[in-house]
Amino acid sequence: MCALSSVQVKWKGKDLFELVCRTLGLRETWFFGLQYNVKDTVAWLKMDKKVLDQDVPKEEPIVLNFLAKFYPENAEEELVQDITQHLFFLQVKKKILEEEVYCPPEASVLLASYAVQAKYGDYDPSVHKPGFLAQEELLPKRVINLYQMTAEMWEERITACYAEHRGRTRDEAEMEYLKIAQDLEMYGVNYFFIRNKKGTDLLLGVDALGLHIYDPENKLTPKISFPWNEIRNISYSDKEFAIKPLDKKADVFKFNSSKLRVNKLILQLCIGNHDLFMRRHRVDSLEVQQMKAQAREEKARKQMERQRLEREKHLREEAERARDELERRLIQLQDEAHMANEALLRSEETADLLAEKAQIAEEEAKLLAQKAAEAEQEIQRIKVTAIRSEEEKRLIEQKMLETEMLALKMAEESERRAKEADQLKQDLQEARESERRAKYKLLEITSKSPYSAASLSPSALPPDLSFSTENLSFDFKDTDMKRLSMEIEKEKVEYMEKSKHLQEQLNELKTEIESLKLKERETPLDILCLNLYPYQCKNPLNIGLRVFST
Repeated sequence: MCALSSVQVKWKGKDLFELVCRTLGLRETWFFGLQYNVKDTVAWLKMDKKVLDQDVPKEEPIVLNFLAKFYPENAEEELVQDITQHLFFLQVKKKILEEEVYCPPEASVLLASYAVQAKYGDYDPSVHKPGFLAQEELLPKRVINLYQMTAEMWEERITACYAEHRGRTRDEAEMEYLKIAQDLEMYGVNYFFIRNKKGTDLLLGVDALGLHIYDPENKLTPKISFPWNEIRNISYSDKEFAIKPLDKKADVFKFNSSKLRVNKLILQLCIGNHDLFMRRHRVDSLEVQQMKAQAREEKARKQMERQRLEREKHLREEAERARDELERRLIQLQDEAHMANEALLRSEETADLLAEKAQIAEEEAKLLAQKAAEAEQEIQRIKVTAIRSEEEKRLIEQKMLETEMLALKMAEESERRAKEADQLKQDLQEARESERRAKYKLLEITSKSPYSAASLSPSALPPDLSFSTENLSFDFKDTDMKRLSMEIEKEKVEYMEKSKHLQEQLNELKTEIESLKLKERETPLDILCLNLYPYQCKNPLNIGLRVFST
């Protein structure tokens, strides 16, 4: 849109149009025009007539819209300049959002994502957070009202598509937008109400491909189309148009509109679109070739510039990462230095403590060394004692062997004496029995004779009462028995004293060697002796004692 507060009187439409194109830097001028509103329709400023001589609004300022009057058949091939592409993008986007061009909901979301890519660049989650599209107008209201979806849900779907366009520049995103939009049925079509020769209300569509006849209720699918390459001629007379097909056998289609101004507009659009159609099928002019060459050079330059910027961006990102890493490392080193400083302080404190401990340890070491020396001396003494103990142990063992031998001999002697005692007892018993019988016989004799027993002589006794010498040899007197008993009792006492002394000696030896016993070297027999026969081991002379106790 341009607003002109003052226009030179002699300016033609061409002068004003060229001024606007120079201001924009636009060279592909054949697509554009200056549009203004007049009554209930629109009109395009004529290039060959003075501006003020045309029926433009007379109020100040004069408002003219700089818009695309004709659309390319293929935007990617025909649009050369970036500014041309950008102006088409803005105009097509506006028509879609204002629902002058029908767009399906899914295509609306995809187009919106390219529009966001063109405006914001690559998607960055840290920057483009939820809600960043809240103030943007990206979808037609018809699409928004068609679904029970919140603005956040629409934004989420647009953002999902937007994130996939990473790496595309603004020009590339706008071209992708136009490539999708040019496939829409209403793209680039100018609609006019007409009537055929039968008076039926119809719609005439004029676009880059040709002329199309629509039902007023259906602007998407034409009932009949006349491509430019199949039209032989279009004639206009007063209010009636005649479309003559290239095929002469085909019927001529005639129609008219209710207003002369509309007829003139239809004629302008038909002539302009047909000229562009013919231009597309001819070799490019020198001007267009130069423009395309410059566009290619500019595109290559931009590509190189973009690559350079990408490299610089990559290097900058790497430098930033390196800087961040260095900063992180610096902070880490500072933390480590701080920790090391604290550790050093603790180490110094620890060193002081260790020094004190070292001094204490040194003193303790001296004491330990002294104790070690004493312990060494004690070890030597113990070794000497051990040697002595071994000798003493050997002597004790020898004494024990001798004692055992003596005990065996005494046991044998005791047994022999016991046998002798038994024999003596038996002899004594026999002697007493003989004495008893003799006394009994003597009493019998004395009781029968007046003579006393003392006056009897052996020769005076009867023959049957006389004692033979052999029998008298075994008779003992009471004095002999007493003497024998005293001797036996004396030997018994002596033997008991010897046994008691021997037992005390054995116990003493046992006590002396008990402390030198190595338990780990005890044989099974040693253990068996102590556990099973403690009485016999502790009192090896019990046999002898038992003999004398009888």
